[in-house]
Amino acid sequence: MTKKVAIVTGASSGIGKQIAKNLNRNGMEVYAVARKVYQMNDLDDLGIHTRHLDVSDYDEIDRVVDEIAQETGRIDVLVNNAGLGVFGPAEEVNLAAGEYEFKVNVFGLMKMIQAVLPYMRQQHSGRIINMSSIDGKIYNLLGSWYVGAKYAVEGISNALRLELKPFGIDVIVIEPGAIRSAWKDTATGQMVAQAANGPYAKLARKSADFFTLSYKFASEPRVVARMVDRAAFSRRPKTRYVGGAGAKPILALHAVLPDKCFDAFLDSLNVLAQRVLNRQTAFNR
Repeated sequence: MTKKVAIVTGASSGIGKQIAKNLNRNGMEVYAVARKVYQMNDLDDLGIHTRHLDVSDYDEIDRVVDEIAQETGRIDVLVNNAGLGVFGPAEEVNLAAGEYEFKVNVFGLMKMIQAVLPYMRQQHSGRIINMSSIDGKIYNLLGSWYVGAKYAVEGISNALRLELKPFGIDVIVIEPGAIRSAWKDTATGQMVAQAANGPYAKLARKSADFFTLSYKFASEPRVVARMVDRAAFSRRPKTRYVGGAGAKPILALHAVLPDKCFDAFLDSLNVLAQRVLNRQTAFNR
């Protein structure tokens, strides 16, 4: 029996690497692609195919996807996991950084979909699994660029679900909460450094403290990988899978609270995080 073929982007670390391992363990032929190929030697040892791929390079996407299709004769699952987080004041974030956020998280995702669709249409089957976030439904302080990109992923996925259904192709969204990864430190560190000497310095510190506290309770990447497993292998997958620390409760609150009440709730969480961390700092002295 021919193995089904999966492509996982952003597979050099964290969530993407765990997704690749799970799909491989569950019997798929997996192509793990990322910019940092040198971080994927352990995937090679498991029999997972690794390739260099920068999702902001559209020509490379076409070339790599075509190579995989020629080698295997099919593409069954695309996991659009590659992404980054640009946080900071809208007034101060360099526009080029914001554009790159969308180029990776939105346009790179769309280009990957464009590249695999001819093969999935020919098969009259396929699964496109897009990594969103609870921030595709809610929002965070100083997160306009990242939140905007994830809202775009949600909207794109909704429209594609209707568009591709006649071709036997499912479109599924993964909405994680807080997950342990290097993403948080990179995103918040840049935000605090950028705002340090400006009018948004206190807000940046408040936002960073919220992330620091909330990620103390973050779930492991395997939680997301298991959601992807269900999306990839279920006979009738859901349109969305939600999981990880805090994800379901906060989305439930957002669904019932008026916007201004939810704003106040988020602000109270930020204030609480600052107080807790300040007390911890004082205690450790």
